[in-house]
Amino acid sequence: MSDALLDDLRDESEELDRLVAGLRPDGWATPTPAPGWTVAHQIAHLAWTDDAALRAATDPEGFAAHVTEALAAPGTFVDEGAAKGAAAPPGELLARWREGRERLLAALRAAPAGARFPWYGPPMSAASMATARLMETWAHGQDVADALGAVRTPTARLRHVAWIGIRARDYAYAVRGLQPPAEPFRVELTAPDGADTWAYGPRDAAQRITGPALDFCLLVTQRAHRDDLAVRAEGADADTWLSLAQAFAGPAGPGRAPKGAA
Repeated sequence: MSDALLDDLRDESEELDRLVAGLRPDGWATPTPAPGWTVAHQIAHLAWTDDAALRAATDPEGFAAHVTEALAAPGTFVDEGAAKGAAAPPGELLARWREGRERLLAALRAAPAGARFPWYGPPMSAASMATARLMETWAHGQDVADALGAVRTPTARLRHVAWIGIRARDYAYAVRGLQPPAEPFRVELTAPDGADTWAYGPRDAAQRITGPALDFCLLVTQRAHRDDLAVRAEGADADTWLSLAQAFAGPAGPGRAPKGAA
């Protein structure tokens, strides 16, 4: 795995850290767009998942026991973990998140070539684990930014979020009990610098997705409704996917309502 990917994960975490580090205690209680989740819940969830990823990378047996506990309450264990972490004083929560993510980075940097770690779904490589953590950090960071009225400048790190969203295409169908299309799609995204294009899939594919990388990432992380984004589909299958897409593991998410919806 390249050091560049882990550097991007570090940088994504540090950008979010700068958003919350100076908050007063009442700022941590600010509601975010995720129903029932405050800023503290968002950071607590990241800390909780970093802890789980570290256990998967360093203690597979311990992680297996953790998964058994999680499967006993599949619909609530994520919210319960976030609520428990959010109940801690903000300073303790921030310190926990910082320490946990640093330990995870160190474990991923030390992982031998070809290592695979258990997870809630199929096992993941170190690179896939790092990409998933970056995607989730960015997505929950978006909720925090929206809650605080902050506007983040999109970066080339979005390439990782876009890639995992594209790779999860078939999963988005399967988690809904649907058969994914057999043919690959073409996805062409305008990079944040406005000059480059990130292209995936065959040039001659009949099903095509185009638009800004930022909007595509907001779509696949379900941080905005497709009606509010400049992502366009060409072909019936591509259009269906834009209504299903999710970059994250787990049940199909409810998504976000369009702006202005009651």
